[in-house]
Amino acid sequence: MACWIGVCTVKQVIFLYYKVAIRMFRQFYLCGLIGLLMYGGSLWAQKANKPNFIIILMDDMGYGDPECYSGIEYKTPNINKLAAEGMRFTNFYAAQATCSASRAALLTGSYPNRVGIHGALFPWAEIALNPEEATIASTLKQVGYKTAMVGKWHLGAKAPHLPLSYGFDSYFGLPYSNDMWPVDYDGTPATDPKKPQSKYPPLPLIEGNEPIRYIETLAHQGELTGLYTERAIQFIEQNKKAPFFLYLAQPMVHVPIYASPKFLGKSGKGLFADVMMEVDWSIGEIMKALKKNGLEKNTVVVFTSDNGPWLTFGEHAGNTGGLREGKGSTWEGGQRVPSIIRWKGTIPAGTVCNNLSSTIDLLPTIAKLSGAPLPKEKIDGVDITPLLFMEPNANPRDEFVYYYGVNNLEAIRKGKWKLVFPHRGQTYKTYTHGKDGQRGGYADVPVPLALYNLSTDPGETQDVKESFPEVVEQLTQAANRYRETLGDDLTKSPGTERRKAAVVNKESK
Repeated sequence: MACWIGVCTVKQVIFLYYKVAIRMFRQFYLCGLIGLLMYGGSLWAQKANKPNFIIILMDDMGYGDPECYSGIEYKTPNINKLAAEGMRFTNFYAAQATCSASRAALLTGSYPNRVGIHGALFPWAEIALNPEEATIASTLKQVGYKTAMVGKWHLGAKAPHLPLSYGFDSYFGLPYSNDMWPVDYDGTPATDPKKPQSKYPPLPLIEGNEPIRYIETLAHQGELTGLYTERAIQFIEQNKKAPFFLYLAQPMVHVPIYASPKFLGKSGKGLFADVMMEVDWSIGEIMKALKKNGLEKNTVVVFTSDNGPWLTFGEHAGNTGGLREGKGSTWEGGQRVPSIIRWKGTIPAGTVCNNLSSTIDLLPTIAKLSGAPLPKEKIDGVDITPLLFMEPNANPRDEFVYYYGVNNLEAIRKGKWKLVFPHRGQTYKTYTHGKDGQRGGYADVPVPLALYNLSTDPGETQDVKESFPEVVEQLTQAANRYRETLGDDLTKSPGTERRKAAVVNKESK
């Protein structure tokens, strides 16, 4: 009997231990599951707090081209809607009035002369943007963003100076401007060795670091807006569950302009209007993709241009909205560009910002909104979130300098005042504009010292320096600060804070 009781007791003890073990396992499992869910929820919340960013950069689109600015020859309902749902800027500037310099500035948050880039880089250029420079893409990569570039790069023609070396996970587009190809303005092959077009290599469409096909005809040019739109939407859909940055640099409305069959001839207002219709369609498709994927309220969309219109091409060029001159100049028509920023439900809808701001301000603003660290090297941009959130008396940028050429400081703006320094500049006024895609001419003329009040004279027609000598002196002193750090070829100032561009290996050309 005692033995039977002892055996039974052992069995009971084993059973008891088994039950306790099961109970403890369940408790630990439940706690682990709860912890995992809490951790996952924390990660989800962290992602939800990081907005997505899309920058849509147009090429050579003038201040007056979108209908919501002063476009009059065509309708741009999707750009209008973007403005109605966001904030439209009236004093927003590209950092320089030419392709490569402007794009370097946007991506690095620096004036282009600070990072050693000027002008428009040719396919055989011996410099490129230095891969050591921080960009918006590499900045966002530090805090977990997926990044993509679609469209015109123009900061280096071949690897290792293509977007994948600058923080982008993927790239699809042209390495430089769409007019850098061996084709005449009428769309036929450029066979005359006397014409500059004959010097260009075939124009490659690149995937990653390698060409996948070549753009050889005007019809091929007309495909680009649609191709880029498809790739942009594909990236959005593939990365809708993670924070992402998309840089979409459209080739239009840079010459040679062309539209796809869906839009060609449909405006009834000419080829430029057809192209504007397709560009507007593209923006509408991207906005639809955001809505379809539930990303409207968690995506900041920036729409702007790299510089003003290339007026020498006549009716194939855009509209400055009454501003003086255009691309290739430091007059307002060259650098003041349309800009709209939409963050649905966060940035007050249908608002207008008249404060001074620039493409160089995008990097620090995006860093602020994403929680990413600012670059270690000095930049020139400022955080404009106080403007986006309409904080009282906000004015993060009160000065802006207009550089052109390699390093000419041609003007400075402070508040409403713009002081133009003596230099030589181009004007389109004394030459007949081009027609049917043919290039017209321009004159190189001396530009005297002048002071303009941009609040009353945005067209820069009335020089008031004699009436406000104290303002001339104040702006001259402000300009001297920039000459000390960024330099100025006009006054033989080398500058102490300029960084070097990358030197392109001749074997990679």
